[in-house]
Amino acid sequence: MSPPGLHGDDPWNHWRVEEACREAWPAASEEVWGGWLLRRSGGRTRRINSANPLPGARQSGPHAISSIEKYYRDHGQVPTIRITDFASEPSAELDRRGYSTEGETRTIRARFDQQGDWPAEGVEVANEPRPEWLDLRDRLAGDPIIFREIVRAIRFPKAFAHTRASGRTVAIAYGVLVDGLLVIESVATHPDFRGRGLARRTVGRLLNWARQEGAVGACLQVLADNRPALAAYAALGFDIDLYSYRYRLAPDLR
Repeated sequence: MSPPGLHGDDPWNHWRVEEACREAWPAASEEVWGGWLLRRSGGRTRRINSANPLPGARQSGPHAISSIEKYYRDHGQVPTIRITDFASEPSAELDRRGYSTEGETRTIRARFDQQGDWPAEGVEVANEPRPEWLDLRDRLAGDPIIFREIVRAIRFPKAFAHTRASGRTVAIAYGVLVDGLLVIESVATHPDFRGRGLARRTVGRLLNWARQEGAVGACLQVLADNRPALAAYAALGFDIDLYSYRYRLAPDLR
């Protein structure tokens, strides 16, 4: 069952950005229950293996949490609930059950109406990931089979950028254009080539592509304590905080 559509005319509406980010990182299975979107894919990525709040009223009492727990435990997964700072959370009930809190992530944006073209010399872009793109991503992030399933499930226009140096691909990123918003994902640089601004150029190429396609701006999600990444994104115009989220994880299965 699909989640609700994008909300409102404002491209920066928080619920609209939430859904755009989900479309750029789709789960293998999604079910709507009690105002929550239950996402499941396997692997290690929590975004596609967690319960996410949806707009409107949602159940958050003991029965709701027990139902979410049962769903994930029936599939052999630790119950994980993703909480945004603009939606009410069942914190007291989760605390009572011994849930931990992990992974604060910021959602930030860049507007295109205040920018010229971004420097992107030497960056190539394609509508599907090339083998060398996937090779670098697999080396740095893992879960290769699940990631390929994610890419195949994306149903909006997408672009995969990569930068080469010393005869090989050393920086990658991809973007998905969802109803006028570009969502940036999987930004990574080979360890031997970090600190040279290659990730910034790679993302800049995606920003140029999206603006040519009529996008009004871009957003991405980054760990709140990743200062080098935040500085690089700020240089690209990602200077507005939209919202943050974190995960609540149930104790280990008994």
